[in-house]
Amino acid sequence: MTFLDLARKNAWRMPLRTVLLMVSIAVAFLIYGLTASFINGAQGAAGASDDLLGVTSAGGRTQPLPMAAKSRIAADPGVAVVGYVKRLRGFVDVERNVVAISAADPDLLMTVNGKELGLTPALVGAIGQSHDKVLVGRALAEAQGWTVGQRVTVTAFDTPREDGGRDWRFEIAGIFEGESAATDSYFMIARYGYVNAARARAKDTVDAFVVRPRAGVSPGELAARIDTLFANSATPTRTQSEKQFLEAFLRQYADIELIVNLVVGAAFVTLLMIVVNIMVFAVRERTFEIGLLKTLGFSRLRILALILGETLFVFAVGGGIGLALAKLATVAAGPVLGLVFSAAVLAKAIAIITVLGLASGALPAFNAMRTPIIKAFRTR
Repeated sequence: MTFLDLARKNAWRMPLRTVLLMVSIAVAFLIYGLTASFINGAQGAAGASDDLLGVTSAGGRTQPLPMAAKSRIAADPGVAVVGYVKRLRGFVDVERNVVAISAADPDLLMTVNGKELGLTPALVGAIGQSHDKVLVGRALAEAQGWTVGQRVTVTAFDTPREDGGRDWRFEIAGIFEGESAATDSYFMIARYGYVNAARARAKDTVDAFVVRPRAGVSPGELAARIDTLFANSATPTRTQSEKQFLEAFLRQYADIELIVNLVVGAAFVTLLMIVVNIMVFAVRERTFEIGLLKTLGFSRLRILALILGETLFVFAVGGGIGLALAKLATVAAGPVLGLVFSAAVLAKAIAIITVLGLASGALPAFNAMRTPIIKAFRTR
């Protein structure tokens, strides 16, 4: 019998207790896997860029910037290309079915962040065939059940048309995938010229400029220069990387990552206390056997390793089941919920399993290691 076999058989001495313990561990790591995947996807940790810069009004995202600012930004020698976007929010059919539209120049969008969005020349060409054609992100298309060629009507919340109506009608010309599963694709891309010409107010303005720095140029330094350029103008700006923008957007409501970490941390601490308590009693039940193993020549370190191996086995099986269920849940949910179970999430989970396994077995293993053989035999 190998050392691993002995640890495994010790773990299964009380099958019901072991199964319940593994179920508790599996539930804890299922919760961790889902929450970590949510944070990973929502904050764009796997998909947001640290290099791509967004220039918005210092007064808030709802304050527009004049299109004339584009040429001033482009004049900076550190700027490779400047795009722009006008955001339009509305609903389809019912008010709670909210969708977002980014009105932009397709060619500039392709140059600035076409790679991140998964745009291709064919998609850009398709949207250019008619003024009312749009591209739809894969996540939005799957959520709404839309297909290429379908016509959709979006009722805008705050962007009325010149004719007084709020209904914007589009034809779906294509579906973009996004560079990875972490890329936000729950929106539509429309032509800026069409939206700008048809809207009733704030013509020739944008909500943000998108800046791609030249190779070798520090995004942070370029952002500071852009904000300095408009510091004393009528429209001061705030320039951030894409990742910073997403994180700041979420913090408007709460520090979601901190809240999630506190909740998951409390769950793990509770789990650790439960497992330590169970393992202390489990090892105490085997005091006589531990004394016998020492008599047969098992060293104190081997006794220590045996009990730690037992707790690691329980955590590995339970944690593995929980993480597998979390991965299946993210796959089943698809990109709609923005859950991204990345390699970083898995690596962190494995590290937590190892730490909890060692920590929960440390106290009972230390007690077993120190128990004298004579005292162990007296428990019989």
